[in-house]
Amino acid sequence: MIHNLIIENDSFILHPTGAVFWEKESKLLISDIHLGKVSHFRKFGMAIPRKVIYKNFKLLRDTLDYFKPKQVIFLGDLFHSSLNLEWALFEGFVNESGTSFVLVMGNHDIISRDKYQKIGVQIFDKLIFDKFLFTHYPQEEDNYFNFAGHIHPAIRLKGKGKQSLKLPCFFKKKNQMILPAFGEFTGSHVLKKTSKVDLYAIADEMVIKI
Repeated sequence: MIHNLIIENDSFILHPTGAVFWEKESKLLISDIHLGKVSHFRKFGMAIPRKVIYKNFKLLRDTLDYFKPKQVIFLGDLFHSSLNLEWALFEGFVNESGTSFVLVMGNHDIISRDKYQKIGVQIFDKLIFDKFLFTHYPQEEDNYFNFAGHIHPAIRLKGKGKQSLKLPCFFKKKNQMILPAFGEFTGSHVLKKTSKVDLYAIADEMVIKI
């Protein structure tokens, strides 16, 4: 179940994958997918099922099929490491997708910009559309609403019986939203809710305001 949200008088859709869709501009925002991470850790002997690799790409395809965006903006950490076999999968995905792709560079994006540009992915350090600022690291600039990633935000919910549940979430302040990590095998960081923060948790394929 998606969650509709108005930000700066524009309509956005929060999706259970962690993606955000900007309806007016038909732009899909995705952060911290960390492609290549599974192959990187498998290379060094970690027993991660190979099928996790393909789950990321299926998730991408299913999300694009749902929204059919004109453009996908990756908010950094698209590829976790140096080149490995997942690059070929990503290249094939880009070629068959029928949409355009933009990467706002993150701290893990160490692959040459030329490699991305050769397959048609545009590269930026930050990006501004209208009144919105798109970055990897959360930052604030006057007169802009910032969409960012990097943190992998989550919330911890506690029950009366000392139960504890950690859920990824969209972390929204007045002029900023931090997206949860999109990819499998990415981890998360618990952030505290305050009166100045709205949290939208992801649970059982639903986005729920906390």
